[in-house]
Parts: sequence; structure tokens; C-alpha cells
Amino acid sequence: MTNAGHRLLWTIIALLLVAGGGAALAASLGALPGADPTTVLLSADLVDRWRMAAPWSTLATAVTGALFALAGQRLLARELRGPDGVLRGTLSHPGRRPGRTRLATDVLADALVRDLTGNPGVRRARVVLTGPPPHPDVWIRVDLTADAPAAGVREHVRAAVRRFAATTDCQPAHLDVTARIEPGHL
Repeated sequence: MTNAGHRLLWTIIALLLVAGGGAALAASLGALPGADPTTVLLSADLVDRWRMAAPWSTLATAVTGALFALAGQRLLARELRGPDGVLRGTLSHPGRRPGRTRLATDVLADALVRDLTGNPGVRRARVVLTGPPPHPDVWIRVDLTADAPAAGVREHVRAAVRRFAATTDCQPAHLDVTARIEPGHL
């Protein structure tokens, strides 16, 4: 789903919740025609039916509530994930002066990807950052061309990580680099 679709979906959900709350408030204040604020919310007939259906009515309500909670959790999880499925987040780092610096981790990861793909032997790169800001965990996967010199690419990756650590003031606590070499053409 696109960003516009997500915004539209969350807007519809918000409007439905506001409309439901407004209708309940208007009914309780007697502002709705035909709604008496002194009457009970559930009729005696409805309460009798609920009691006759026990324990199935309670079970059905619990299952319905659990399904709504699961749907809400799934919707929120999808909203927090980016287009490539990586969980979005922020890297927050306290500065020397009062205040904090906050950067989206995908911005830092994209910068490291651009730095890594600057080597002609690196065809593609993927970077994932997790963990606390002073010492995040960094996972890097590079796809190399068949003729890429391993020693040159290794030094290029080391230099890129050193530049990343120097510019962000975050020394990786864990660095995992995976290199995949594309098969050569015969």
C-alpha cells in the first residue's frame, strides 16, 4: 500500500472513531432526536438474550475483540515497516550540548549504501542498522561482480564503515558483512 493509501486508511479509521464518540456523547447529552439520556443503554430484552446465550455470547465477544486487536496490530506493524519490509526507526544520539540529534535510520543506511556502491566491484549493497545509537549493530550485504578483487573490496568496506563511524559518532558494536560474488561469464 502506498503512503497516500496509508494516510487515507488512517484518516477513515480516525473519522469513524470520532463519529462514534460524537454520537455517543450527543446521545448521552440528549442532543439526538429520540434519544433519552435517562434511559438505559441496553434494553431488558437484549440483556435477557445475552444471559440466555451465555457462555457463548461472552466467548463470541472475546473472539471478536481479539480479532480486532490482531487486525489493529497488523495494521500498525505494516505502517511501521518501510516499502522493503525493514522496520523504520530513528537513531537518537545525545550531543555535547543540551538536546538530541535524531536521524531516521534509513537515511544513514542509504548513505552507507551509496558509499559502498561507489566501488566499481560492488554491484549492490544492503545495510540494516539496529540497536542503541552510540554502538548500533550494522549488517551489510554486498553483491560483487565476478572480477572484483576481494582485497580491494574488503578495504573499501572497511573504509566506508570507518567513515560512517566518524560522521555519525557511532562505533558499531557488531559488524556483520556478507559478500556474494556473481558467477562469471564463460
